[in-house]
Amino acid sequence: MKPKLLTTLQSYSWPLFAADVFAGVTVAMVALPLSLAIAIASGADPATGLVTAIVAGLLISLLGGSRVQIGGPTGAFIVVVYGVIAHHGYDGLVLATLMAGVILLIGGFFRAGDLIQFIPEAVVNGFTMGIAVIIATSQLKDLFGLQIESLPADFLHKLPSLWNARETMTPYALGIGLATIGLIVVFRRLAPRWPGLIVAVGLTSAVAVYFAWPVETIASRFGALPDHLPMPRVPDISLARLQELLPSAFVIAFLAGVESLLSAMVADRMIEGRHRPNAELIAQGAANIGSSLFGGLPATGAIARTATNVKAGGKTPVAGIVHALTILLVMIVAAPLAGKLALPALAGLLILTAWNMSEPHKWREYAKMRLEDRILLVLTLVLTVLADLTVAIGVGVGLGLALRLRRRDVPPAVWDPPER
Repeated sequence: MKPKLLTTLQSYSWPLFAADVFAGVTVAMVALPLSLAIAIASGADPATGLVTAIVAGLLISLLGGSRVQIGGPTGAFIVVVYGVIAHHGYDGLVLATLMAGVILLIGGFFRAGDLIQFIPEAVVNGFTMGIAVIIATSQLKDLFGLQIESLPADFLHKLPSLWNARETMTPYALGIGLATIGLIVVFRRLAPRWPGLIVAVGLTSAVAVYFAWPVETIASRFGALPDHLPMPRVPDISLARLQELLPSAFVIAFLAGVESLLSAMVADRMIEGRHRPNAELIAQGAANIGSSLFGGLPATGAIARTATNVKAGGKTPVAGIVHALTILLVMIVAAPLAGKLALPALAGLLILTAWNMSEPHKWREYAKMRLEDRILLVLTLVLTVLADLTVAIGVGVGLGLALRLRRRDVPPAVWDPPER
């Protein structure tokens, strides 16, 4: 359970430091708009996304069991965070995140990281696709610039609400959103090593500001972004509140554990290395506790940002530390500039993220899976979208383990690096 940072520092050098600094700054430029967009989509203040990327990202790199893992807020948490805030308030989310961190610490000390191989791949794919559907539909309001006072959280109520507001669509907002999506795709194909996300969002937002188009920005909706981290604070804790938030805490812990370990496995394949799963769980626990104390969001290892780190030349956890400190520096010196980012641009970014989360290049493979695996995937997807993530995970994992016990000829899951 020894952190990888201590191992890598034994043979560290200036060339490694130079590579890590370049990769860390590159990843920070990718993480910055994503962190803001994820916080907004979760129903939280955008500043909480930056706080999470800084505090949790730093702790995951300091204590984690992977050489190249990058941590922070991820799209997988949008659904559960939105639900917890809606039912228990933001204070409830902070306490649930703290509890999830404790659960992850316990899991790491009891070596639960080795159990990742028993989670059915169909369940992970099913709830990931379900989350992607929910994220995409939640961003349609800002993408089209619709005037809706309060968008319902329930999927079946959300669609009629969006349709009824169709006449309030703003062509400027849609243009900004579609242009952002197009630019990100172009940058990924022509200049994959560039931080295309921040360039695309920055360019389209600059156009909207220059021509004074009637589109909402972060500052116009939420006010000015802070230029410093908040002081740490322990949330109010009571036995009744702990019991009330325990199911949400378990869901957050499950998602954080699974997502971080999958990300570490993908990173292992990219660098031909081997991560320490239990050290990774302990790092995720510490990161979520730290994030909650600063009023941040749940955090986990981010697959897309980790892959970006590897492609940019990151070699050790120092790159992740540089990534967190770079976001902190941007927060201190450029908060007013970040406040001018257009919400339709961030909506376009998240819709593209949701599309990549669904891994469309794998849909043909899913169609060729065993019938029971296809049913398990679809059932988990439908329950995620129409019911609740807790129900989807519980039913999916329960049925999946039952199927695994019934047929013992199933090889271990092979995880390919998805573009999340």
